[in-house]
Amino acid sequence: MEKYIPDVYQKSIYAIDYTKLMEKGIKCLLFDVDNTLAPYHIKNVNDKLLELFTQLKEMGFQVVLFSNSGKKRLKPFKEELEVDCCANARKPNPKKFLHVLNTYHLSENEVAIIGDQMLTDIVGGNRVGITTVLVNPISLKDPFWTRPGRSREKRIMKKLRDRDLFVKGRYYE
Repeated sequence: MEKYIPDVYQKSIYAIDYTKLMEKGIKCLLFDVDNTLAPYHIKNVNDKLLELFTQLKEMGFQVVLFSNSGKKRLKPFKEELEVDCCANARKPNPKKFLHVLNTYHLSENEVAIIGDQMLTDIVGGNRVGITTVLVNPISLKDPFWTRPGRSREKRIMKKLRDRDLFVKGRYYE
């Protein structure tokens, strides 16, 4: 069950203490896009997100969009936020995580994944030993291909809650 437990759990990307992550030695932030940065049907960046990413880059973070979505979906975010991206990541498969580590010459303790899904973002990050940060989904609407995973995630969260290992809504850093 430990593979489902994030290192950090916050309400949204705006509630994360990025200074603490930097103090822990994190140099690179991998961000999921759909329902982490924007609802899956939104194709543009809002001002609040642009401001956050500008601050993160000014702090010295390498910021990478890390998504199972294709390049076409990520292109407007990549261009507007002026960051790198890794499309078709096939999370939780470790291959693209390891590719990012090699590409940027980073060790596992220098990278964090930030996302809204336990079964992809958290399991994938935990498999390769990077810091995992779970946030609540922005929207309650999921595309049809995500719904089975959300259903499975609810069952896993119930088991974790019953064992007092993870409780949805009980945020921690």
